[in-house]
Amino acid sequence: MCGNNMSAPLPAIVPAARKATAAVIFLHGLGDTGHGWADAFAGIRSPHVKYICPHAPIMPVSLNMNMAMPSWFDIIGLSPDAQEDEAGIKQAAENVKVLIDQEVKNGIPSNRIILGGFSQGGALSLYTALTTHQKLAGVIALSCWLPLRISFPQGTISGTNKDIPVLQCHGDCDPLVPLMFGSLTVEKLKNLINPANVTFKTYSGMMHSSCIEEMMDVKEFVDKHLPPVD
Repeated sequence: MCGNNMSAPLPAIVPAARKATAAVIFLHGLGDTGHGWADAFAGIRSPHVKYICPHAPIMPVSLNMNMAMPSWFDIIGLSPDAQEDEAGIKQAAENVKVLIDQEVKNGIPSNRIILGGFSQGGALSLYTALTTHQKLAGVIALSCWLPLRISFPQGTISGTNKDIPVLQCHGDCDPLVPLMFGSLTVEKLKNLINPANVTFKTYSGMMHSSCIEEMMDVKEFVDKHLPPVD
């Protein structure tokens, strides 16, 4: 890792039960670590898939009165028109691309890697997938939004991942990242990439969290897009 991630501990990893031929890289939300998500993936693991849940670096977060906490980039506000940490988001995306490259060096091609995340981590996974030259197998975007959305074209992106499958999920009672953000994001995604590959699922009564039904949908998406090769 490079930049401000030097001090971050090594990711929480759920190793493949046999030879890893695919990977899921999943980014946690603001103020969290990768450990809880690693535990969640351990419960739905596929034997040939390695699950990598990195930890964000500690930094002051404007939204939380500059308190220092694990954060992929600064968050200034949570309204659709809030100012965004453009430099921080772009640097964080570069750091994620380094993680992807590390797995490629380990023998897992990028088109056998799904990138995902929850909340701020989901936002970063969407941004990275839409801007990287690495061809990915899919994106899992939970309870999140697309950052720097006005930096994207009005029509389809010309990048490597214009046909990427996306599973976007949101709770209909989310008080932090309202369902409307998810709906706006899915409409934008359908303009940027092949709309037939964008799936949006909502969960009745779910707040800013996850649930068993959602994790089963995540497992189904992973199994579909990262099938065993041997």
